[in-house]
Amino acid sequence: MSTATVGNPATSTTRAGRREWLGLAVLMLPVLLVSVDGTVLTFAVPSITRALVPSGTELLWAVDVYPLVLAGLLITAGTLGDRFGRRRMLLIGAAGFGIASVLAAYAPDIRWLIAARALQGLFGAALMPSTLSLLRNLFLDRQQRRLAIAVWAAGFSGGAALGPILGGYLLEHYWWGSVFLVNVPVLAALLVVGPLLLPESRDPSPGRLDLVSVGLSLTTMLPVVYAIKTLATGEVSVTSVGAAVLGVASGITFVRRQLTHRDPLMDLRLFRSRVVSAAISANLLSIAALTGLLLITSQYLQLVLDVSPLDAGLLLVPGLVASVLAGLAAVPLAKVVPVRWLVVTGLLLGVAGYVVATRLGPDSDVAVVVLAFGLVAAGAGLSETLTNDAILTAAPPERAGQASAVSETAYELGTGLGVAVLGSVLGAVYTARLVLPAGVDGADATAAGTLGGAVDVADRLPGDTAAALTASAQDAFSAGMDAAAGIGAVVMVGAVVLVATVWRADRTPQDDPRG
Repeated sequence: MSTATVGNPATSTTRAGRREWLGLAVLMLPVLLVSVDGTVLTFAVPSITRALVPSGTELLWAVDVYPLVLAGLLITAGTLGDRFGRRRMLLIGAAGFGIASVLAAYAPDIRWLIAARALQGLFGAALMPSTLSLLRNLFLDRQQRRLAIAVWAAGFSGGAALGPILGGYLLEHYWWGSVFLVNVPVLAALLVVGPLLLPESRDPSPGRLDLVSVGLSLTTMLPVVYAIKTLATGEVSVTSVGAAVLGVASGITFVRRQLTHRDPLMDLRLFRSRVVSAAISANLLSIAALTGLLLITSQYLQLVLDVSPLDAGLLLVPGLVASVLAGLAAVPLAKVVPVRWLVVTGLLLGVAGYVVATRLGPDSDVAVVVLAFGLVAAGAGLSETLTNDAILTAAPPERAGQASAVSETAYELGTGLGVAVLGSVLGAVYTARLVLPAGVDGADATAAGTLGGAVDVADRLPGDTAAALTASAQDAFSAGMDAAAGIGAVVMVGAVVLVATVWRADRTPQDDPRG
């Protein structure tokens, strides 16, 4: 058994041994949990709609405040891990995430749930950069590290697809809050075995923490995403435009400060690499495609095709398997096929999946949903392994936390944008196309602002009126889903063009010659 000397690769044994692979198994616990929590709520949306009666906007916030807060804090958390210890940040994140999960499970109203989800995002940010940065220090051999990253990426994409399956089972047997309580025993196990199998690592010369840059990173990420969310629904207001202006101005100031500050929060030299820039873009867009489609198909299966939560989750198992297998297949394929073209292939699979999704209607066969999700999931699995490997390899070991945070920021921002943009487009088309039948009063009309709300209202109406409302709501939702899928396909085509034209090997000593 070999043990790497963390933080000093020049004097370390190159090949990882049993302890390192056991350490990877431990790191998969938070990876699975955080990715599951990013999507598990999408399948609980109908149950939460009935229990907490949120507005359409509140419902979207409950789904995507978690990945957005997580994305906003990842850069800071990655830097803190480099400075104060990556294992320490991992364990702090695990404890806090468990507490936040309990608060979410027992939320008495939608605002409480949104706050608890935000708290999960805060501690999830402490968890995630540590997993990938510790992996970078555990596996020094390039081929072993690529395999380890394939397993890590499979955990991310697999966890994203596992969320609805787990959620479907729990919602069949328990109340909606149970989807959060499953986190607690797993995090407790991580707190016990983590210190035993994971070595501590940190940057030996981290410099001073720039609190101004920390603030600027937050005032860049959150306002921009909020603006995208609100503007996508057609809501042009002083608040949404002001948020966009604030985010852009903060982003410009942040970049300038990083370029001139003695101890920058983020080393922007990473972005000089064309490979890294293209990899980050592909990373973000492939995950946006996966989570965006997951949001709309999970509701479509339950509320349009009338599939039970558990059966709907099981229908996504082929996508889960395809994602994991594609990620693992990337390792041997990268030895014989240029990495750029493998990433392009993954993105093209996403395009194909969204094209299939545009054919969904009120009476479509479930096989069409399975095919669409499977194509997008396989593409995400293939792309994620290779893009994360490219980003992490470009960074020196002492900056592993920053590189991990960049990669995971792209992942989480993609998760938030996929939900926000496609969910908002879906909601806007649904509202525009919904025709309320005679006999629906003002209060019921407000409740019917979401498909779940319309189904709930229909249960309280006379037979003919209920049937008319349900049919109208399902038709409107299907139209919104087709529009969202069409936009998703166009965006993925743009990602294909970007990667094909920008991704070029930088030919540094660390680069894979097949990159």
